[in-house]
Amino acid sequence: MKIALAQINPTIGDFSGNLNKILDFTRRAVDAGADLTVFPELAICGYLPADFLEKEAFVARAGEVLAQLAEQTAYTSILVGVVVPSGVITGKHVRNVAALLTGGRVNFLQQKMLLPFYDIFDEQRYFEPAQQQSIVTLNGQPLAITVCEDAWNDKMYWPRRFYPVDPVEELMTKWPQDTNAPHIILNISASPYWKDKRQVRSQMLSALARRHKAVVAMCNQVGGNDSILFDGTSIAFDPEGCVIARGKSFEEDLVLFDTADRSTPCVPVVEDDEIAGAWNALVMGTRDYVRKCGFSKVLIGLSGGIDSALVAAIAVEAFGAENVIGVGMPSEFSSSHSVDDARALAENLGIRFELLAIREIYDQFTSVLHPLFAGTPFGLAEENIQPRVRGTLLMALSNKFGALVLTTGNKSEMAVGYCTLYGDMVGGLAVIGDMAKTRVYELSRYANRERVVIPLSTIEKPPSAELRPGQLDTDSLPPYEVLDPILEAYVERYESAAQIAREQGVDLSLVEQVLRLVERSEYKRQQAAPVLKVTRKSFGNGRRFPIAVKVQV
Repeated sequence: MKIALAQINPTIGDFSGNLNKILDFTRRAVDAGADLTVFPELAICGYLPADFLEKEAFVARAGEVLAQLAEQTAYTSILVGVVVPSGVITGKHVRNVAALLTGGRVNFLQQKMLLPFYDIFDEQRYFEPAQQQSIVTLNGQPLAITVCEDAWNDKMYWPRRFYPVDPVEELMTKWPQDTNAPHIILNISASPYWKDKRQVRSQMLSALARRHKAVVAMCNQVGGNDSILFDGTSIAFDPEGCVIARGKSFEEDLVLFDTADRSTPCVPVVEDDEIAGAWNALVMGTRDYVRKCGFSKVLIGLSGGIDSALVAAIAVEAFGAENVIGVGMPSEFSSSHSVDDARALAENLGIRFELLAIREIYDQFTSVLHPLFAGTPFGLAEENIQPRVRGTLLMALSNKFGALVLTTGNKSEMAVGYCTLYGDMVGGLAVIGDMAKTRVYELSRYANRERVVIPLSTIEKPPSAELRPGQLDTDSLPPYEVLDPILEAYVERYESAAQIAREQGVDLSLVEQVLRLVERSEYKRQQAAPVLKVTRKSFGNGRRFPIAVKVQV
């Protein structure tokens, strides 16, 4: 059987657009000789529609499009993800299914059994889980069809499993005994990207192929939907666990393979370049978020620092220089080299650059506040007026010219609250909000891999918010080489202060000080722009903590 994996980039709720995309990829697959074209999980409506699934009209529209799709692909067979009514009196009212379409009708539905309810996943809120699964036969070939998480519970691979049942194992016990047809396991997925995820996913599927002596193929969604980024990287393995087909990462692709072809040399699972992966994920996620939200241009406040420089470089690759506007907004505390670095960056990128000095506005603010501030020393209140003025100016430009503001704060700053609410946090998308400061430096050097885009002086100078004379980040925080491992252990792995201090050889009092900053800053993070997720645990829906708490770190 010749199978095509069609990794597409659907938009949530864009039923007409998604339908046209599926039809286009189906025609291309058939022209290339495919007997079956496989699409990702919930490809018809996009993953995950969240509370749209509570709307009867949304679910009904998905059913209408499924029927249209079956009618318009009667000349071939396709496997596609969709939401359908559950048909049960008790429990959830919708099902997440893989629909096999043949001969102009829906021939078979495989309901998802394992519904993830951790990190960013919230499927138990919406879907009714399958109670049983069945083997289906297409053109004389039995197929074991699974939906995403259903392939992620192999007891021979995972040391600790989330679920008591293994849908793949159960399906293989139902394999027809009266056939010599090869074992084929198909998985339709919306498996998000984060650091090292592609490697883990490939190793897991390879182990599954070896265990069941089966051809295993996964078709994965690609593209960004809000904070969640999907890398695609659809992949197929032979019964020995060797790669026989692999889709591109971070772009739509169509890959074909023949389940009966054993002439392809065995290709082992290879390790992916995660710096390049993070770059491509952020470019893709920024592009999709902005365009799917109806914008075509972006605005970035350029401070001359490395964070805003990196965001600008990402934006240019995502949209082209003509659609990116950089705005420098120096105050009396801004150094001349910061303005020079911002201008040099804009010239390197070829973007429009505007300069709006904020000193007079800042002076007017402080003048109005002087009667109330009289007798108090210059401090945080005066410092934060500056980023709040900048945020107001950026939003004014956004309103006037219809460009979305990209925030430039990194994960380290967001973690410890080293950011100004309603100031530098203003904007529609936190592009690097899941990138620690040390990774920002790595990614900036990657941005310069072919030519100098980010000025070397921007990369080499000590980081500073420049909100008071001579200010450096290290005045308030440990060096990022010390801070970032502490934050990764606490934010991403939930380790205790004592454990972090012991494992990293850091003074316990310093660790506790950092963790207190993290806990005190939760109210800021819950008002931040959506963060593009590129690590195992990002700020946002996947990390849920109350604001008003009193905890011992």
